Amino acid sequence: MGHARKPLAVAIMGPTASGKTAAALLIAQHIPCEIISVDSALVYRGMDIGTAKPNAAELAAVPHHLIDIIDPSQAYSAAQFRADAQRLVMGIIGRGKLPLLVGGTMLYFKSLMNGLDDLPPADPAIRARLDAEAAAIGWPGMHAKLAQLDPPTAERLKPNDAQRIQRALEIIELSRQPMSQLLAQQPQAELPFELLPIALEPSDRSVLHQRIADRFDAMLAGGALLDEVQRLRQRGDLHLGLPSMRCVGYRQAWEYIDGQFDLKTLRDKGIAATRQLAKRQLTWLRAMPDRIVIDCLAPDAAQTALAHIQAALLPHATKPRIPLDKSGLPTDNIGLR
Repeated sequence: MGHARKPLAVAIMGPTASGKTAAALLIAQHIPCEIISVDSALVYRGMDIGTAKPNAAELAAVPHHLIDIIDPSQAYSAAQFRADAQRLVMGIIGRGKLPLLVGGTMLYFKSLMNGLDDLPPADPAIRARLDAEAAAIGWPGMHAKLAQLDPPTAERLKPNDAQRIQRALEIIELSRQPMSQLLAQQPQAELPFELLPIALEPSDRSVLHQRIADRFDAMLAGGALLDEVQRLRQRGDLHLGLPSMRCVGYRQAWEYIDGQFDLKTLRDKGIAATRQLAKRQLTWLRAMPDRIVIDCLAPDAAQTALAHIQAALLPHATKPRIPLDKSGLPTDNIGLR
């Protein structure tokens, strides 16, 4: 006898401004779903404008999870996400619905798909000492130090990637082993469900860049983003060292309010940082060979994603087969209205 097929969950991945939310909402109109946010910024309460958080109507249209779950003064790790996501996926499946994991935080997707790295927890004392050393020699100097201790890890990190360089050096101190060696020893984790990875990627990077610029301009319009960041600053317990305030757009707005540059520079820096984020997201995606790639710039991108999901659902349930054409779309446009 063959093994029972695992239940299905769907990942809708893509860079920022690729239309993931719109695609998920269209899918939810045709398939009973619940959405699990895979976004490290959407977890924070009170951070709505700069995160492009779904609006009230969108949140009401279909159940959403892992949005507005913690305060900006707190941290939310990939380990927490993996535990929460697995629990939520199985609960949604138990309710007879399709789990849609939607977002662009590729580290979260990687932790879910490949399991967690069994690495030592952070040590504030070591981090403070590494920060002090970096203040003296700079992060490129710290990168050079890492290159001597752990060449494979240093090779994949940029000389100014302070957060990851610090973590790699911290791990060496705590474990007496290079991070690359520890990661190579980690076994692959197996999920209790089958995950269908769908990636919304641009056929023309310049069009995505324009979308990013337009969206950042909309955030700045009428001072909406600046008002939001000013409210967060006025709390008195937040600072740029927190993960929440390092989110794209928030750091730049904070520095603008500090008087470090003018409004035009804020716009330029915010757009440039968002483009860099999109570039990193696309790099992560291209390392996933089994993903289904859909052009996010195509007018029927969401419908195409829906058709792939409907086709994948067929072996998981007893229902009439939907005839598909060679491109994977329903020949009678079922579910595409």
